[in-house]
Amino acid sequence: MAEKKATPVRTPAKTPSGGGQRSIMSFFTKSASSTKAGTTRTPAAETPKSSCLQESTTRSNTLLKARHPVDTTPVPSSDAPEPRSSQENVDAFTAKKIRKVSSVNPLPSSPSRKTKKAIDYAESSDEDEDPFPVMASQRNRRRVKTRAPVIDEDDFELDEEAEAQDDDDDMDDFVVSDDSDATPKSKKRKRPAKRASPPPRKRVASGPAPASARNANDDEEDVDMEELPPHSTAQQWCFDPNAEPSAAQGGVVAPAARTATSSAVARGKAHTKNPDERYPWLAKMQDMDRNSPGHPEFNPSTVYIPPHAWDKFSPFEKQYWGIKQKLWDTVVFFKKGKFYEIYENDATIGHQLFDFKMTDRVNMRMAGVPEGSVDMWINQFIAKGYKVARVDQMESALGKEMREREDAKAKKADKIIRRELSCILTAGTLVDGSMLQSDLATYCAAIKEVVIDGVPSFGISFVDCSTGQFFITEFEDDPDFTKFQTFVAQTNPRELLLEKSRLSTKALRILKNSTSPTTIWNYLKPSVEFWDGHTTIREIDTQGYFVPEGSEGEDAVWPTVLEEAKERELAMSSMGALIHYLRTLKIEHSLLSLKNFEWYSPIRRNGTLILDGQTLINLEVFSNSFDGGTEGTLFALLEKCATPFGKRLFRKWVCHPLCDIAKIDERLNAVDMLNSDPSTREQFSAQMSKMPDLERLISRIHAGACRPDDFVRVLDGFEQIDYTMGLLSAWGGDKGIVDRLLASMPDLKEPLAYWKTAFDRSKAKTDRVFIPERGIEDDFDESHDRIQGIKSELADLLEEQKKELKCKTLKFADIGKEIFQIEAPKAVKVPKSWRQMSSTSSVKRYYFTELTDLVRELQEAEETHSQIIKQVASRFFRRFDTDYETWLQAIRIISQLDCLVSLAKASSTLGLPRCRPQWVKEERSVVDFEELRHPCMIGSVADFIPNNIQLGGDAAKINLLTGANAAGKSTVLRMTCIAVIMAQIGCYVPAASARLTPVDRIMSRLGANDNIFAAQSTFFVELAETKKILSEATPRSLVILDELGRGTSSYDGVAVAQAVLHQIATQIGCIGFFATHYHSLATEFEQHPEIRARRMQIDVDEANRRVTFLYRLEDGVAEGSFGMHCAAMCGINDRVINRAEVAAREWEHTSRLKESLDKAKSGCYIPLGMLSDVATLLRGDDMDGVDILLRAVEAL
Repeated sequence: MAEKKATPVRTPAKTPSGGGQRSIMSFFTKSASSTKAGTTRTPAAETPKSSCLQESTTRSNTLLKARHPVDTTPVPSSDAPEPRSSQENVDAFTAKKIRKVSSVNPLPSSPSRKTKKAIDYAESSDEDEDPFPVMASQRNRRRVKTRAPVIDEDDFELDEEAEAQDDDDDMDDFVVSDDSDATPKSKKRKRPAKRASPPPRKRVASGPAPASARNANDDEEDVDMEELPPHSTAQQWCFDPNAEPSAAQGGVVAPAARTATSSAVARGKAHTKNPDERYPWLAKMQDMDRNSPGHPEFNPSTVYIPPHAWDKFSPFEKQYWGIKQKLWDTVVFFKKGKFYEIYENDATIGHQLFDFKMTDRVNMRMAGVPEGSVDMWINQFIAKGYKVARVDQMESALGKEMREREDAKAKKADKIIRRELSCILTAGTLVDGSMLQSDLATYCAAIKEVVIDGVPSFGISFVDCSTGQFFITEFEDDPDFTKFQTFVAQTNPRELLLEKSRLSTKALRILKNSTSPTTIWNYLKPSVEFWDGHTTIREIDTQGYFVPEGSEGEDAVWPTVLEEAKERELAMSSMGALIHYLRTLKIEHSLLSLKNFEWYSPIRRNGTLILDGQTLINLEVFSNSFDGGTEGTLFALLEKCATPFGKRLFRKWVCHPLCDIAKIDERLNAVDMLNSDPSTREQFSAQMSKMPDLERLISRIHAGACRPDDFVRVLDGFEQIDYTMGLLSAWGGDKGIVDRLLASMPDLKEPLAYWKTAFDRSKAKTDRVFIPERGIEDDFDESHDRIQGIKSELADLLEEQKKELKCKTLKFADIGKEIFQIEAPKAVKVPKSWRQMSSTSSVKRYYFTELTDLVRELQEAEETHSQIIKQVASRFFRRFDTDYETWLQAIRIISQLDCLVSLAKASSTLGLPRCRPQWVKEERSVVDFEELRHPCMIGSVADFIPNNIQLGGDAAKINLLTGANAAGKSTVLRMTCIAVIMAQIGCYVPAASARLTPVDRIMSRLGANDNIFAAQSTFFVELAETKKILSEATPRSLVILDELGRGTSSYDGVAVAQAVLHQIATQIGCIGFFATHYHSLATEFEQHPEIRARRMQIDVDEANRRVTFLYRLEDGVAEGSFGMHCAAMCGINDRVINRAEVAAREWEHTSRLKESLDKAKSGCYIPLGMLSDVATLLRGDDMDGVDILLRAVEAL
């Protein structure tokens, strides 16, 4: 069969500067990424193609020039025993070709270059690559065979069988399966009987010796395709859920035993195909306490590795499993060169969720992503609910070599590139603002519960890790867990820390019902991980979280809030659990040392309007009932803040509206002032909207984890604040809250003055590096001078060579990391000691000893300089952090101003009519709105019908609301509550006039919902919510009840509704609405002075069974619910409706309720509530009840 040449995967354009660059010709050497304009890659040499690849190659040749998809996730090359090519993952949609193996063996040829193991990165790994190429001149090539290959300690060690298989499959990686229906087959010849083998060495998983070592004398000899394995490992890299795993086979298949059709047999997954070769401790996994899955104490975050297994690990495996052993339930991204790799179950997760190309094998299956996209993929894993850890390389290859030289006695384990666990990321503890999806706070909460005599008590600590804001609380709750449910509704925690087997069933059900499906649940062992209060105090003192930098332990100053909480066992225990968990994430010190603690009260009874958890849900304050989003909610209507930290504060304002008339009017005065000058208001918002999230960024600066460009943005933000405050100070003058905020703004000019000349801001923005100005950092200046001195020596050396060679065109050329090569025209004769590194058609490039010594010295100086730059950044951050309190105070003042501007904007967008609420101080509660519209429907309904609301004052406190189905009763109830909340936050309301007294609590009973997860029926939920209203409502409360009693029979429902209505109107004396379809209640309470019958107006067409809803509230009792008319409007069959009408008439005729109504019409009926009141009065031991009754009779 005629042989054809395989088309290269990539054919770069030829340029003069790169055409002869020999150091990257070898296929088994990592290529250097060029950073100069003239640098190019050398195309892969053409390789004969076997018959088994003809059809696949012909089909895919037309795809070679196609642009690779941007989101294709490559699998990097690994040092593990795996197929060494990662190219398939970069060319996920492009067929690959067999590349030629260069005959040039990678050998040391410069002061810093060591031979690299055979790796084909999809992207070149600049960090691990040495700056000098490995070159072998013609006269040195015969010595290639005798040089022992360099062993890289990052390799995974193989046993004898696995290495034999690795030799056979060495080239499998570079062949992709054919997409056609035909099964590719290879024509195989026997391998040579003898092969050139290197000197005896330790067997590692870096594959067989390069082809250049076997055929070093033949520069142009191509790889013989018929010596390759007969099938491609690309098939096992591609996941096929429909493929059935093949039968178990031995670890090694001799080449002679393979048949011509073996490539057509589908490979099973390696880790399931050969279970006998699987690590026993992975096949039968246990946690570090030797508990198996299913055991009550099993810890899924750890895995047990027996001591004898560590003895067989390579240095890299020891490094990996030393970290992964304690993070078994965490996806660990492990930095290798220019890639982050994931292994074992992590690789399987990535393969299943995101279609990562996975290198499957018995142990340590692998997938990976380029470092440039690792943040994006980490976000994807976190969004799916996974914890993610990142292990970074703490030194470059050059830094590693310098360290080894300084420590000549280093052990073998120390020769591996140093890697450390840099962070563990979870959805509830993200600290990087770029990874957060919302400007609102994301909380991680630790919950401690004890139940004594049936009364639950809670200790709760939670933190917003992005800002370092801690909250701590302890409270005794009621049997309905009202405060606990309110805490969950207000904070919506993203991650939970719970004491294993200690939380009550009811608390667990509330958490399951009220949190997001993606909430992360962590169960901690009591005492060990979920500390008690004494352990927490001891750990805080021992670790010195509150010790000022440079001080001793006795100088520790606890935050006031935490100091006061020391005696509260439950609160300190929950704080201990939170600290322990943050410690495992390696972020506890940076957060605690901020000392940003606040006491949290879910229900604040003094000075604020109480909105419990059920009310927040029923009124759709933060999330709607449709899809759980914010559209149509009160928060979405009012929140118009320009800054992220303003939005977070505004959510707290909505959770806790004010009750103090003076404070409410103060906010309203600020709203009026801001709206009187829209230009200033808009200018403030425009300037503030340009700022980053300063509150989060100063927390990152405190932790020493801020990028230089973000640091510049922080400085620019505070300078903008300082400038804006100067303008607003001249604009104020009304002696209100705005003036007080402006007066309390700290002076930022002094702390900002230092940073104006501290470093080059343009470099920090563009290059993301701190370059201090001269004289700021002495060690930086010295290091910079040393580098400049070496470069000056290089320039002098170039001038000397120009004179010696009498060639003025000599110059330095950089080819990737091979810097300062001397480039000379081909015609120039150079000394024999010069080594040619690369060439083009017109020039050659050289190194010689003196030059390489200087280049090596320069590279080491630059490596040292890079470490000094990191130290300079840390010093800058510490210096900035000394003014943390000043920065935080400025942020809090800006956030309050931003909230006031938000209220002003919201007030101005309500349309007409709108009004400022008028607050009255009266003994009797009153809520009086004229032409009130539903605030949340202003943007979506243009012709909303307004209504007058009168509760209390000169009118009855309770409105008994009746009306047809879908007539708008629930809308009236909700819009009244929403308007009251808006008024008490300090906002205008969409009404012609508003007159009211402050409400201390809004309580609601709306809708008909059961609670399956809480084992509660619809009626049970109704009564539980009603019981809370009856026990906690006050005369200053606003109560709304909608169709109470619908969850049971009609008689029971009427009885419950009647009793509850009588209780709230007669005994409690609160204001509110009672919506019902039990029209008999209007007759029952017709004479009650605190109950006013009202109805929703409608127009009924009896002939066509149609109801026209007018949505107008009027006095009176509805004639009926008109359920049959609604059924007809919904399209129900007339025969069904007719039969229903007959049944309704018969039931009404035989009903005892009808008898009571008939008695009431004749004047012979005494309401049950009146009888109950009389009985209560007469039941007393003294004569006061009789006197009251006599006075009542006289009044009648």
